[in-house]
Amino acid sequence: MNFFKRIFKIGEAEANSALDKMENPINLTEQGIRDLKTDLSKAMESLAKVKAISIRSKTDATEYADKASEYENKALLLLQKAEAGELKTAEADRLATEALVLKNEMDLKHTQATKDFKKNESNVNILQANIEKLKTTINKWENELKTLKARHKVSEATQSINKQLADIDSDSTVDMLKRMKDKVTEQEALSDAYADISNASKSIDSEIDEALDVKNASAKSDLDKLKEKIKKNKK
Repeated sequence: MNFFKRIFKIGEAEANSALDKMENPINLTEQGIRDLKTDLSKAMESLAKVKAISIRSKTDATEYADKASEYENKALLLLQKAEAGELKTAEADRLATEALVLKNEMDLKHTQATKDFKKNESNVNILQANIEKLKTTINKWENELKTLKARHKVSEATQSINKQLADIDSDSTVDMLKRMKDKVTEQEALSDAYADISNASKSIDSEIDEALDVKNASAKSDLDKLKEKIKKNKK
């Protein structure tokens, strides 16, 4: 019993479910083709055996027909000898009768052998038709397998891409980006707050000097004094 027969023996509905659960349809198809080739090999063996039987039954039928004709001729010869006086009539009749009995036996055997031959020949034709059908089916599925392999590769790649896309959580990514934007905004606000606190901690004198640019004014005065001193030294 091949692979598919073992599966479908459990029931068509359950078989379809079992096939649906097969992860690799290419492996399953290849196994199916191997099973068909096994069936073909067995059918070829059966065909050879039935052909041999058919040939033998045909040969037997021919031999029985020849023997029946031979016994009939012998019976005729016996009767002719009796008429020619070469053989006693009673003896000729006895032997001719025996020859005809054997002839009838051969006729029956010929009839049976002919029937057997016709039956075997019919089986040969049926087996031959099944073999041709198997060969056609195997050839068809071997060609289909090439297409299935290409389609399977494409479907696997597409399935992988679609799975990756399905696994992407776009909403989660957008939420994360929003949180990062809010965090940057918070950091900017915190920086501004520290700047305000720093300004609030300055003394009033610092604020006045900064406003009047006291440091720059003092430096300019010192520069003027130094220039004046240089002029005096030259005199």
